[in-house]
Amino acid sequence: MEPKGYEQWYGNWTYMVVASLIFGVFTLALLRPRKKRDWRKVGVLQAFFISLFAEMFGFPLTVLLFSSFLGVSYKDFGLFESHLWAYLIAKLGVMSLGPAVGLVMWISILFIGTAFILIGWGWLKIYRGKGSLVTTGLYSIVRHPQYLGLILIIIGFNVQWPTFPTLVMAPILILMYLRLARIEERELTEEFGTAYKVYRKRVPGFMPKVIRYR
Repeated sequence: MEPKGYEQWYGNWTYMVVASLIFGVFTLALLRPRKKRDWRKVGVLQAFFISLFAEMFGFPLTVLLFSSFLGVSYKDFGLFESHLWAYLIAKLGVMSLGPAVGLVMWISILFIGTAFILIGWGWLKIYRGKGSLVTTGLYSIVRHPQYLGLILIIIGFNVQWPTFPTLVMAPILILMYLRLARIEERELTEEFGTAYKVYRKRVPGFMPKVIRYR
């Protein structure tokens, strides 16, 4: 099947709404926000998705600016060309556009798929912990698998379909999740005391030392 051109791909606001709703419901189901802090992290992530899908399916502001900078017609950008990292790889002569899109998509899927596993599995461990300090499974590898998952989602989508708004939002979101992790750690230290301090010294926050499941 031939990739869609500019007029065929963009202006599909129904797709934008449906994609935003799907990812919105999915993230709500995985994150299960309860506290004000939880709703804040979900809300900002939802804004990221809406911004992303508005450009992916609706009005491609980044494509218009990017094509103007390169001095080419924006109508040259359809489904394949709008994967801008793949487009740049092809323009640099590293590989043709089709394989470059495939490479970008596989990298993105790896990030996003890993992210949803981390978020879902992490939530399940916390749910089964019933308020106790969870230090096994994913939590024996990193202290914040769910926040790590959220960061990987942000990176994955910016690999797949970069836009100026999402590239600007990415570092802000990542810093926000790092800050929320520190706040959460203070609360856990107050709740569990020495047990959490020992756990914190033993297990890294986001980057595993050696992948070891127990």
